[in-house]
Amino acid sequence: MDQKRTIIPALHEVYKDYFSIGAAVNSKTLSSDKELLKKHFNSLTAENEMKFGLLQPQEGVYTFDQADKLVAFADENGMKLRGHTLVWHNQTSDWIFTNKDGLQVDRDTLLARMEAHISTVMGRYKGSFYSWDVVNEAISDDHAEYLRQSKWLEIIGEDFIAKAFEFAHKADPNASLFYNDYNESDPEKREKIYRLVKSLLEKDVPIHGIGLQAHWNLYAPNLDDIRAAIERYASLGLQLQITEMDVSAFAWDDRRTDLTQPTEEILELQAKRYEEFFKLFREYRDVITNVTFWGANDAYTWLSNFPVPGRKNWPFVLDEKGTPKESFWKITDIK
Repeated sequence: MDQKRTIIPALHEVYKDYFSIGAAVNSKTLSSDKELLKKHFNSLTAENEMKFGLLQPQEGVYTFDQADKLVAFADENGMKLRGHTLVWHNQTSDWIFTNKDGLQVDRDTLLARMEAHISTVMGRYKGSFYSWDVVNEAISDDHAEYLRQSKWLEIIGEDFIAKAFEFAHKADPNASLFYNDYNESDPEKREKIYRLVKSLLEKDVPIHGIGLQAHWNLYAPNLDDIRAAIERYASLGLQLQITEMDVSAFAWDDRRTDLTQPTEEILELQAKRYEEFFKLFREYRDVITNVTFWGANDAYTWLSNFPVPGRKNWPFVLDEKGTPKESFWKITDIK
């Protein structure tokens, strides 16, 4: 074994002069990966436990148990917290859009409910979370469409995004507020995200950053498009964060199910990709303030079963046992 590899460095220590290193956790991994999280990460995000549907399943009925555990764990271990997410078209309780008769509510009612949710959640955790994904995935992937069709858009109108940021800033004036999206490096979607955020800034909406989800794979997006996206977003004068990073072992349209473990070729390609990505992130350390993996290690990832049911994926730099993969050594060798 390479002598340098007998001691495993902590990821967040390696990057302490660049940006914080985060992991998304859930109620199970917070326990099962406890030691791994404490060693490698100094920032945490709730994978699902702080989404609307789980926090407020019924009007005025909040279930903070799991979120409280996350906050307590971060507090005990001196970790920063990113809030995810306040307004999203998905995993949102149906009741918010309807009245007691099951009819769609009006704009004012929905805005009041949005503000109540944001002020309650952010108020409870004020000072614990340094940043929040305020609005998640509001841009359409359809080339002929600007904003994604959603109940928020349908009932409130385009300014639902601005309103969410205004409510969030009012609830916690010290928190950094982010717009968060995927396919953020696709040139066409990049321009729509840029257009949205620029329009918010021109209206003096309190927005402080753009979250690049970075759900990438071994083949796409290409490095030039990622660099172009970083440059374009950074030109708005906001901070950028890599918010949900994973590097899938499969191309998006690859539907094979024959692998039970990653091949050597996959591991080599993945290591090369991670090396390139983190080299790029380090280059933009002045604008990138955090890099968060959407999981801690290969034992659990949302990509197992998605988009191919029953298929395992291995998207991280630590394997199923939490042992460094070649990609880990590539991103920690920064001398």
